[in-house]
Amino acid sequence: MATEVTVPVLGESITEATLGEWLKQPGDKVAVDEPIASLETDKVSIEVPSPVAGVMGQHAVQVGDTVLVGAMIATIDAGDAAPASAPAPQPAVLESPVPAPAAPVSDTPAALSPSVRRAVLEHGVDPATVKGTGKDGRLTKDDVLAAAATPAPAPAPAPSEALPVAASVAAATGRKEERVRITRLRQTIAKRLKEAQNTAALLTTFNDVDMTAVIEARAKYKDLFEKKHGVRLGFMGFFVKAACLALKDIPSVNAAIEGDEIVYHDYADISVAVSSPGGLVVPVVRDADQMSVAQVEKAIGDFGKRAKDGTLKMEEMKGGTFTISNGGVFGSLMSTPIINPPQSAVLGLHRIEDRPVVRDGQIVIRPMMYLALSYDHRLIDGREAVTFLVALKNAIEDPTRILIDL
Repeated sequence: MATEVTVPVLGESITEATLGEWLKQPGDKVAVDEPIASLETDKVSIEVPSPVAGVMGQHAVQVGDTVLVGAMIATIDAGDAAPASAPAPQPAVLESPVPAPAAPVSDTPAALSPSVRRAVLEHGVDPATVKGTGKDGRLTKDDVLAAAATPAPAPAPAPSEALPVAASVAAATGRKEERVRITRLRQTIAKRLKEAQNTAALLTTFNDVDMTAVIEARAKYKDLFEKKHGVRLGFMGFFVKAACLALKDIPSVNAAIEGDEIVYHDYADISVAVSSPGGLVVPVVRDADQMSVAQVEKAIGDFGKRAKDGTLKMEEMKGGTFTISNGGVFGSLMSTPIINPPQSAVLGLHRIEDRPVVRDGQIVIRPMMYLALSYDHRLIDGREAVTFLVALKNAIEDPTRILIDL
């Protein structure tokens, strides 16, 4: 008897998804709650678990297909192994000089970690052809990236075959093109960013901040901090707490426009932009104004790890009253970030570099960072935006302000 596998409830107002990857193939053994497929929604990737133990039946949809909540995507057959009398269908063998694909001999998709599976899918690498360097010979993400960067040698044509003219030109010039379906997450990112540009009156104001005090505090206490709290002391904890102080002083930066009303929030839910294999995602550190620096660092570290693994939950991306995006980790000197609707402002952080500045009439070298605040001018005036950045700058240059709420 076969059990149907259907698309689970994906979250409020989300009715469809795209099948991103099959994690189990027909004939594979499946345990209860073992992931058999990965779905891409507007925000995150979600793994579909098997409702029963048995053997993977037939796929009802293909990778790239759009599926609705509640729709059947596969079946699970009863039993511990594929029946000998009904083997999984094999492609017909045609008399052709093209060799049949070799059977996988390394990690199966189900044995790969989520980050490795996504790297395999993104770069089109056959895991059976890659030698793993991880524990017990398992594949790592670096193994996949290395294999993707090393083009496989093209098979030599049969003596009776002649290469087409286009193929001959491609072989001679080394030029090639590849077409890849745009992921649902990337489509949603593009749509939301364009909506922000079309709707909001976007403006960006800049300032710079001397990072000396924060760097010295981090160097002095990082070992004790990690020993006590089990997490590294970074810069984001300081900036989140400094932003919370500035948001209290300038509440319009923490507000949103809804119809003909302005909604002011007496709390700070900070969206923190982090990278994932499918693009930028913004999980929310809720009630950040009530958290310690250690709690903020733990939350951000957890989000960053799970974003890379593709295991962030839908509800963790909802809401948020203000966003911080740190392009400095990638080397960005300056940028004009785009707000995350319905929020009205976003803070962009950038790389730290030594620059000459004047202190007490003397030219000295200081570790400086440019700050950028993009905001909706319909709600936030220039004076308020500048005042917010100055308050943030003061708190970073004198971290004691964060402790005494000044």
